[in-house]
Amino acid sequence: MDKYRIDNERTDTAVRVISVEPKKIYQALLEPKQLITWLPPKGMSGQVDFFEPWENGRFQITLFYLDSSDVISAKTSEGTDVLRGTFIELIRNQRIIQDLTFLSEDPIFEGTMRMTWYLDAVPKGTKVTVECTNVPEGIDPGDHEKGLASTLENLAEMIEEK
Repeated sequence: MDKYRIDNERTDTAVRVISVEPKKIYQALLEPKQLITWLPPKGMSGQVDFFEPWENGRFQITLFYLDSSDVISAKTSEGTDVLRGTFIELIRNQRIIQDLTFLSEDPIFEGTMRMTWYLDAVPKGTKVTVECTNVPEGIDPGDHEKGLASTLENLAEMIEEK
């Protein structure tokens, strides 16, 4: 068993092959100006509040819902989700492990979610897998998987050479 894996009942995953080498994706995960352009799923925008891209470094990201009909999904306040995290492991061009918490007073969003980004070189680029374990019960599985897929689509659109 992977020493960094958290065992739980809920894991959400998304996978996409992106036609660039792992190095470019790794950099896009650790450079805050790039990260905030692709990380928010469609229908959201965001800002990086603080960002320390090293092992045990902390970060905070605020996501904003663009459509007021989605505010029912907001975790922190009306129209926003604030995520605070720690970088657990950084393996250059291969893997990033983060622990995240949602700043929320609602107990259905409690707990620490582990987000692991796997970057595997494949013949046509990089297979990017994002795996979320210990997902808080308040996050709808369908919405989460759709959001993760949207995030990977945004990353591909930003980074692939046209």
